[in-house]
Amino acid sequence: MRPFTNMHIMKKYILIFLCLITVSGSFAQMQDFKFKFYGQIRTDFYYNSRANEETVDGLFYMYPKDKVRDPEGNDLNSTPNSNFYTLYSRLGVDVAGPKLGTAKTSAKVEVDFRGTGTSYSVIRLRHAYLNLDWGKSALLLGQNWHPLFGDVSPQILNLSVGAPFQPFSRAPQIRYRYTNKNFQLTGAAVWQSQYTSQGPEGKTHKYLKQSCIPEFYVGADYKNGGLLAGVGIELLSLKPRTESIVNTDKYKVDERITTLSYEAHVKYTNKDWFIAAKSVLGSNLTQASGLGGFGIKSVNEQTGEQEYTPIRFSSSWFNVVYGQKWKPGIFVGYAKNLGTSDALYAPKGNDAKLYGTGTDLNQLVTAGAELTYNVPHWKFGLEYTLSSAWYGSLNTSNGKIQDTHAVCNNRIVAVAMFMF
Repeated sequence: MRPFTNMHIMKKYILIFLCLITVSGSFAQMQDFKFKFYGQIRTDFYYNSRANEETVDGLFYMYPKDKVRDPEGNDLNSTPNSNFYTLYSRLGVDVAGPKLGTAKTSAKVEVDFRGTGTSYSVIRLRHAYLNLDWGKSALLLGQNWHPLFGDVSPQILNLSVGAPFQPFSRAPQIRYRYTNKNFQLTGAAVWQSQYTSQGPEGKTHKYLKQSCIPEFYVGADYKNGGLLAGVGIELLSLKPRTESIVNTDKYKVDERITTLSYEAHVKYTNKDWFIAAKSVLGSNLTQASGLGGFGIKSVNEQTGEQEYTPIRFSSSWFNVVYGQKWKPGIFVGYAKNLGTSDALYAPKGNDAKLYGTGTDLNQLVTAGAELTYNVPHWKFGLEYTLSSAWYGSLNTSNGKIQDTHAVCNNRIVAVAMFMF
């Protein structure tokens, strides 16, 4: 038994020695890296006075649904709802690495527990990118906030962060930035992953994948102290379908819709004040949680190939927050349906086909007030929001919504956060 025991002990020491060598080598290699781990535990309670267009079971709130009458005239969507979640708790790490040539290197990985679709309490990737910084210029590769979200977004408790007035998306991208004194230029090529475009098959990244052309963004910013102001332009080119069916015959089709969207933003901050606003003239920005989409404007009767026209929406928001420990704030958002660029295809007069979000909305108004209590590592807040959506019938000659009526929702959000 002794030879076996000695051999067993020797193997154990060899294993420990190899582990120490590995750890020592890893530690030596890690000396050039700096890690900053962070996270938050976030609880969200919400109450709505009626059913709404939303995701994540009501946590990502958009706007109230239209009235739907039963045979006795009762509104089926006028039922209140509420819930309590911790899905947006998150963990992350910021990494500062060794230089690559003359470039400073850094990276970020951040996850939460929102999941995807209706699969909640599952780890979801929020951010994952690397950054090369040469001083005046920097190159980012990976998943980060969409450039239309940018550096200006409202400080509110609702997890939609101002959507659909504020573009909201995190997307894989290649982004280049050049900074010279107070001016910053941004250019980005953007793809789709978790936030995708609407189309004939619903929401999917397939339309951009088939396009083989990424989304492009170009922007310019001016920064001076607490002031930031800028503008940007976005190009999106989708291929909604690659084949069609006419009767029982299947045809290969070459369809594409290309749109331009524009945005302007401004923000001023100091130790007490946060004042910000953004305005977006959007065409088919459903991949950024925006209103709109596109419709069919013509159909080839022989092959079924379709041509499309974008639905344009003008969206703006304004946000003011004051204070340091006790912070009251207000938020106002307004969106207007500007219709389509061309007349819609409707051979029967009322059978036009639209793909998108809020395509039956004429306008949307949201106003909210909040109060938060903030101390190191803790935040508690209460927010009230009133949203009014005007629904109506479609005018196929211009894509606008007419003969409107208003639907309102009262929403209350209560949040508690521990940050570390």
